[in-house]
Amino acid sequence: MIEVKEAVTRRQQKEFLEFPNILYRGCPYYVPPLYLDERKIFHSDYIYYDTSEAVYFNAYRDGVMAGRISGILQRSSNVKWGQKRVRFIRFDVINDFEVARALFDAVEKWAKEKGMEEVVGPLGFSDLEREGLLIEGFDQMSTFEEAYNYEYYGPFIERLGYSKEVDWVESQVRYPKDKESADEIRKMAEFVCRRYKLHLGEARNGKEFLDRYKDGFFDILDRSYEKVYGTVPFTDKMKKLLIDNFNLVIDEKHACVILDEHGTVIAMGICFPDISKAMRTAGGRLTPLALVRALRAIRNPEVLGLGLIGVDPEWENRGVSIIIANELVKMLSNPHLKYADTNLNLEDNAAIQNLWKRFDAKQNKRRRSYVKKLI
Repeated sequence: MIEVKEAVTRRQQKEFLEFPNILYRGCPYYVPPLYLDERKIFHSDYIYYDTSEAVYFNAYRDGVMAGRISGILQRSSNVKWGQKRVRFIRFDVINDFEVARALFDAVEKWAKEKGMEEVVGPLGFSDLEREGLLIEGFDQMSTFEEAYNYEYYGPFIERLGYSKEVDWVESQVRYPKDKESADEIRKMAEFVCRRYKLHLGEARNGKEFLDRYKDGFFDILDRSYEKVYGTVPFTDKMKKLLIDNFNLVIDEKHACVILDEHGTVIAMGICFPDISKAMRTAGGRLTPLALVRALRAIRNPEVLGLGLIGVDPEWENRGVSIIIANELVKMLSNPHLKYADTNLNLEDNAAIQNLWKRFDAKQNKRRRSYVKKLI
């Protein structure tokens, strides 16, 4: 017998949070999120509940936890895009289609009760969260920024009447294949800087970088991501969360801002040390050993995750992205660094896809957002 219950008691909420670690136990590609951060979704003062509401369901087969799913009514997103949607996220399930059906039935019923017309996802409260269902690259280790799922998830969702809305691709980007290519990127970056009187912002450390450029940084994010799929407007609480998280891992050597002749930020690119291995071995908990491993990865990373790249829309067609590419070339010249992981890039983002062609890049994953009409 399959039973779906809303996770309202402490025990049910703990089961909701713990289920992925049980489901993926022994899977070498799964990387859990930080458990302390995940627990916040059950706090009434969670930063996103000013603009959203959410529901959390557990599924049990014969009394044993067999799956979970969350539904999100992201009101600011619906207003921005003129939609009536509920998002689904944190979907995990055993290899049992009927359990998956029961979970989605619960979310769809909740969506209808809220007067919504579509269900879409996996999408979180904002694009700062993990999003997209893995549909290619099941033999690749997940990054800390993105979720892993088993191969049967996609077929289950499609059998339930969901279809593709967008795909993201992920690539591993290495130093250009030859020195001539690297020199060409450098010369092009220098030319663009001279032509438009641009220069790179400076900082002695990560804290100074954030203190100096955070206001311009958020302005660029709001402007450059305004029309990007699934994005929602930044609130003050979201900005504070982002800065707090950045303070833990940002290194000025792995971040850049481009300034115009008046000192205004017109573009930025930020990479983060990959801490996937440290988090995977500790189940997402910051144990003393996990903390030591994470700090080691932050100080001397083997892999970088490309966190955020943004260009002021007024500067998009002036070749500014090549300056960011040149800074990435400098980072990848470190012999200790193996590669940078792009994380999610929309497949139809021609500008970013063309940028990676200048490197030794290999696409290794694909993720999908699904949609289903309820009426």
